[in-house]
Amino acid sequence: MPDTIRAARPRQSSATAKDAINAAVDLFHRRWVLRILWELRGDPLTFRALQAACADVSPSVLNQRLAELRAAQLVEHEPRSGYRLSAHGRELVVAMQPLTRWAVRWWREVGAVTSG
Repeated sequence: MPDTIRAARPRQSSATAKDAINAAVDLFHRRWVLRILWELRGDPLTFRALQAACADVSPSVLNQRLAELRAAQLVEHEPRSGYRLSAHGRELVVAMQPLTRWAVRWWREVGAVTSG
């Protein structure tokens, strides 16, 4: 079965907490997904601006990830302004704020040890 959001997302009627978290983790585990979401946390970005913000991502990979994020309803595309987080994407950013705070504290305490 192809690696798509549709394949990872359970049917709504049979979704359990385990199914839902597994689908989310599967999506977030894909290379560049979290970076793309992070870069879109502010103002909308055009494809080129998003590619520049993500530095090393290839155009084909960025296109694939944006398609997956759009299918997951985390990202929207407006032809005039570019890509932006959807309501679900903005809700995700809020939900991840405690993890972000933890990561910053952790990095300050042990990050230099673990990175080198």
